[in-house]
Amino acid sequence: MPQEFLHRCRTRGFDAARAPDRLPGLSSPTSAPANSSGALAAAASFLLWGVFPLYWKQLHDISAFELIAHRIVWSLLFLAVLQAAQRNFGELRPAFANGRIFGLNLLSSVLLATNWTIYVWAVNADHIIETSLGYFLTPLCNVAMGCLVFRERLRPLQWAAILLAVGGVGLMLFAVGHVPWIALSLAVTWTGYGLLKKLSALGSVVGLTVETILLLPLAAGLLLWRAHTGEGALGHVGLRQHVYILSAGTVTAIPLLLFAYGAKRIRMTTLGLLQYAAPTVQFFIGLLVYHEPFDSARLQAFALIWCGLALYSADSFWAQRRMFRRAVRTA
Repeated sequence: MPQEFLHRCRTRGFDAARAPDRLPGLSSPTSAPANSSGALAAAASFLLWGVFPLYWKQLHDISAFELIAHRIVWSLLFLAVLQAAQRNFGELRPAFANGRIFGLNLLSSVLLATNWTIYVWAVNADHIIETSLGYFLTPLCNVAMGCLVFRERLRPLQWAAILLAVGGVGLMLFAVGHVPWIALSLAVTWTGYGLLKKLSALGSVVGLTVETILLLPLAAGLLLWRAHTGEGALGHVGLRQHVYILSAGTVTAIPLLLFAYGAKRIRMTTLGLLQYAAPTVQFFIGLLVYHEPFDSARLQAFALIWCGLALYSADSFWAQRRMFRRAVRTA
């Protein structure tokens, strides 16, 4: 999420000290070992997210809705065990006692389930490259949302980055012949989810636990109904697919835990650059492993968006450098 988002969230009551992705590089010195371990953890989380298509492809015969229901149920079980081991159940109470936090997490749970469902369906429908496009677009959607929601003034390079991304999407519309709705849906839902997570001020693990609790009735109801009608996967697929289904909670939680660990220990600039690892890996999996179509028109569209990301990354780096220097001067 861009630096402007973080600044605006703090000025609107967001407590950065309680957030899992505070900016330690701007607030206090961080040791080299912590920086190194944090960078490795964050990089591992993005690489794991990047190879997710290989996991979901093993379950391509199962409905995306059922897969997401399983993901919710088994993620909640995994997180409940984790919370019990850490004795953190008390941290869940504010999410249900405070109406504002409850509302934010209810909305974020809807966006999360929508994002997950579109992503899993798209992967198993041979649209992995377009899913990667969605996550390439996400940083630029963050900037655009900062302008639309918080009335932030964009810098020239940010405007240029957004215009290049719009040009890339437009090129896909006119040259390829369809609106990249999968990519746009993933980018918009993930951008909105990230914003709500910032405003809720709950940690990553606690927040995900609350969201899966809120989604549990629908997920469990769907699984029970499909089991009743004989359409459910459990008991009707092979042993290997059973293992994949039952490991959905672990697969979901481990990258999140690595990300939360890493985000506490590295600067936002580093985190922002590492985030491109996931869609890059997805892109090459779709292109080289599953041989999805990628003609010259798609290449030109992606090239425009990649140029926009390069401008965005450079602008974010320079902006944080200026902020760091101001913080040092006023310290």
